[in-house]
Amino acid sequence: MIAAVVPVKALSGAKSRFVPGERAAIEQLALAMMADVIEALRAVPALARVAVVTPDASVARAAAAAGAEVLLRDDPGLNPAIEAASALLAPGPDDGVLVVLGDVAAADPAELARLIEEAPERGVALAPSRDGGTSALLRRPRDVIPARFGTDSAKRHREAAANAGVPLCELALPSLAIDVDVVPDARAILAEKSLGRRTRAAIAELGVHDPP
Repeated sequence: MIAAVVPVKALSGAKSRFVPGERAAIEQLALAMMADVIEALRAVPALARVAVVTPDASVARAAAAAGAEVLLRDDPGLNPAIEAASALLAPGPDDGVLVVLGDVAAADPAELARLIEEAPERGVALAPSRDGGTSALLRRPRDVIPARFGTDSAKRHREAAANAGVPLCELALPSLAIDVDVVPDARAILAEKSLGRRTRAAIAELGVHDPP
């Protein structure tokens, strides 16, 4: 069994580097991206469960409306939140967990399925983001390596797999390459055909358009 976990921070801290003074629209963008990620994950047959872990009740309501299970918890930090959610959702010794960030809004179900298909039976599959982070991480079992999300997390996940002596499959998947943190990310993701409709509309509301 493989469960998907989408960690989403509180809306008050969402996309703080995006556009100053546009909090309401930025919060709507964060919710739109999350909903598009949930939709993509729910379209992957290999995933038995799709859940959002968040400290924000508004995020929790939106996640439930989008069809995800919800783990509403105090915020212990990104990686501890992922680990706690993984333990709840995939308790079996052979269960796996796919972590997908909530702002990878162009996620294509076919590419998510490919990541799962090519993952080792025991080990790690990684889809890096273009900035050196990790957009998606499949661990089977869930604790085969620790979650190391954050700056340069792709490198740290590679190192963790090497230290644990487990195989790692790394795939450069275009739909998972861009996580939206700043305006140039939003412009770049508009070019992705798999970008979710909610996110595309929310970016337009912020006045961001395709580059000329």
